[in-house]
Amino acid sequence: MRVKRSSMYSDGNQVMGYNGIDWLPELLLETNFNNWDEYLEAMYKVFLNDFVDSKPVFRGITLGLKRYPLKDNKEATFWHLITQGDVESQRKPNPERCERIGWSRPIIDYNSLPVIKIWENIRRRNEKRILLWFENVEYLVVLAKRKDKKTGREYILPWTAYPVRKPHMKMKLQKEYESST
Repeated sequence: MRVKRSSMYSDGNQVMGYNGIDWLPELLLETNFNNWDEYLEAMYKVFLNDFVDSKPVFRGITLGLKRYPLKDNKEATFWHLITQGDVESQRKPNPERCERIGWSRPIIDYNSLPVIKIWENIRRRNEKRILLWFENVEYLVVLAKRKDKKTGREYILPWTAYPVRKPHMKMKLQKEYESST
């Protein structure tokens, strides 16, 4: 399966693949920008391209977006992709998440590849989450499965994504994946 991705570079240059994976963009490094504000806007452009201007589809369901609460006129999902922390109001930008802002969409788009491990789990308050783990690059994308209370229609939201580096977390994910299959 080939999914056409538009370049994230405004000069028309082709996005190179990460580590030989042609469908996974290179890291978006802060050192390539003059300051944090420029970097933030570059990350936000990638987010807009991947989740607002075009909508990803996961297994036939078009993904929605958690827009609120807006912070600096940017959607809640955007902030969840680039920050970390347990307390919502105290989340801080995480360099590895920022660099990988362009990875969530292609992992969703290429979810049928055997290198992407997918399973569903139930988190607190019976919320269902769909996990897409690209173990080869140590990256996890989390989708939230929801149901519209009025229509009963299921929908999916991109929730968060992050690198998985700690061995105990990798073992936990592997165990969860194996018990779901």
